[in-house]
Amino acid sequence: MSVATLPLSPGEWELDPHHSSVDFTIRHLGISKVRGRFTEFTAGLYVGETLDDVRVTSEIALASIDTGNADRDAHTRSAELLDVEKRPTMTFCSTRISGDGEDWTLAGDLTIADVTRPVTLAVEFGGVVGLPSGSQEARRVRGDGRDPARRLRVELLPRAAG
Repeated sequence: MSVATLPLSPGEWELDPHHSSVDFTIRHLGISKVRGRFTEFTAGLYVGETLDDVRVTSEIALASIDTGNADRDAHTRSAELLDVEKRPTMTFCSTRISGDGEDWTLAGDLTIADVTRPVTLAVEFGGVVGLPSGSQEARRVRGDGRDPARRLRVELLPRAAG
């Protein structure tokens, strides 16, 4: 049992959609990189008393892909690739978190269509600030998942629920 804790108050934390993003970079035909983002997503963070009690979940609308090229986006949404008509979302559910200070590792399961694979994100925590309303807001929680073919970056600005 882990006795370490996150530097966030226990409880539910909400996603600030105006200061959050889900971006990616993927190799195209092995010669160029395509950068893009998903514009519609939700995320939840539950901070428990210990790291064993922390849960992170996210759901991303695959149809919201935006690579800056409408033709490429339409092809990616089609039945040949993502098939967003039959499989509209991808999900992430955490399985483990470890680290301290600013540097954390978040492991979890990423599900796209009917395929679930384990992923590990290197997470940078930027601290907490108090808001005039009396609630708290994390300055930044940024996670990078990298392998030779693709990169997923999630930048979230959570705030205490309530």
